[in-house]
Amino acid sequence: MAANVPAVAAAIRILEHLAAEWPRSVSPGTLVDELDLNRSTCYNILATLQRAGWANTTERAGWSLGSRLLTLTGVSQELVVSVVQEELDALSRRLGFVAFAAERDGSGGFTVVAKAERASGIRVSVGVGDRFPFSAPALLHAFAAWMPPSEFDKQVAQHGLTKFTEFTVVEPAELHDVLQRAREDGFSRSIKQLDLSQAAVASTVFDAKSRAALAIVVLAFSSELDERNVEEVGDAVRQTAEHVTLRIGGTPPSGYRDAAHHAAG
Repeated sequence: MAANVPAVAAAIRILEHLAAEWPRSVSPGTLVDELDLNRSTCYNILATLQRAGWANTTERAGWSLGSRLLTLTGVSQELVVSVVQEELDALSRRLGFVAFAAERDGSGGFTVVAKAERASGIRVSVGVGDRFPFSAPALLHAFAAWMPPSEFDKQVAQHGLTKFTEFTVVEPAELHDVLQRAREDGFSRSIKQLDLSQAAVASTVFDAKSRAALAIVVLAFSSELDERNVEEVGDAVRQTAEHVTLRIGGTPPSGYRDAAHHAAG
């Protein structure tokens, strides 16, 4: 009978613990204490699992199952919903704005599938099941930014574009520039484009095949969200969408934010 390999046995125990807690993250200290592991051994195993894509950590100092392992095993819709809700709650608390997730529906428009909002004060509100039309700028740009241009042009020809306010971008050349900026920033912005009293920022969640699956959106009054703070809010929304993508086993498309990364370098 073959003997157990201690490092392999420890890796299995770590993965089992992460799986039991998923989608919640587990701190390294908890793994060390509850599994009675040597701290150095635990960190080395986690680093090895991370390189293989079987474990992942974020700046929140916790570990969870990695995207490659989730892709291999599959993720149930219930767990996806749990991850999305947890991230929306954290985003809404962080910014003090309504946050929601929306997906494309059969009509070409978008349906709200989850939301989080501050408990008090006057606020813009949405409800689960609410629909937005195809032309809703923040949502349209978040999804269209990752479509082939020919596919986007085809959908525009099919559904048309509505100029909701004087600020709504509908001119084709300018619209393609807006989509390029959304790709570079990792989020779209709509300030007074759908409604003069409202502003929104949206970022895309990708599935395991790098397809746009959801948009994470923050909605606020245009007096609260405007050019003064849209970059800060946009970064927070983008980070949330990236967390969701990672936690559900998704993969951003090839070249994701390459221009932004080159500019930063």
